[in-house]
Amino acid sequence: VNNVTKSFDQFRALDGVNMHVEKGDIYGLVGPNGAGKSTIIRHLTGVYKQDAGEIFVDGEPIWENTKVKSKIAYIPDELFYFMQADTMEMMRYYKGIYPQFDEEKFRRMQEFFPTIDVKRNIRRLSKGMQKQVAFWLSICCKPELMILDEPVDGLDPVMRQAIKSLFAKEIADNGLTPIIASHNLRELEDICDHIGLLHKGGVLLSKDLEDLKCNLLKVQCVLSEEHDEYLRQNLDVLKMQRRGKLLTLTVRGREDSILSKIKSLEPIYYEALPLTLEEIFISETEVVGYDMQKLIL
Repeated sequence: VNNVTKSFDQFRALDGVNMHVEKGDIYGLVGPNGAGKSTIIRHLTGVYKQDAGEIFVDGEPIWENTKVKSKIAYIPDELFYFMQADTMEMMRYYKGIYPQFDEEKFRRMQEFFPTIDVKRNIRRLSKGMQKQVAFWLSICCKPELMILDEPVDGLDPVMRQAIKSLFAKEIADNGLTPIIASHNLRELEDICDHIGLLHKGGVLLSKDLEDLKCNLLKVQCVLSEEHDEYLRQNLDVLKMQRRGKLLTLTVRGREDSILSKIKSLEPIYYEALPLTLEEIFISETEVVGYDMQKLIL
């Protein structure tokens, strides 16, 4: 995605968006309501045409490109099925659209979704069951790229884990590349390799998840206030919170170097703690002048 812009009347929904997703990556797309997630997804699937910029999948433009679209499966937040269709009828419909649709795989996977009555009208199924049907059909399309909008919303915890296992198998066996848009940072943290943060129609942050975690450290220690200035001057402190003598620091840099400097102050107690994805985003975005808690909470 190269410098893509899109306006609706006087509203600029996308403002110079740049994204790059490597084949085989699991890419998480996050952002507050109105950030542009749904709009960029509709461009990635070729539903919208951008006002300016370029969008390529495997080096080919997506717009009005049937060949490229046949490589993509999309599971929206609000699912659509034909009024009277059951799962078997939708399977035949998908088979007519996707030349590589694997009907044998569809029948094998029926054991994976034992609660789905394939002859029952899909619209009479629960939201969670409807989403299971969407995953089932989409995987059998054998896509190279799968785009998902709030994919686990409505699924129970057992089925969430099952779907994650399915993803892992498809990525390992068939090189599937998922792009997952979600508000649930905890879910994304479990499965994603790379995270992109959209805000006000642009990509505010796009980084490998491991790089984000490796370059930031959260430390709790018991030190008197007289050491605060030393820490600010000698460490790249992004956030400092004090409750009496208990000090919590979020610091950028190498763990061994950070802990060595803290240890030199002879604290009564110190401990390095893992950072959640939410804490990482809050720290990173506050540096560039955004209050992330207001953006995502």
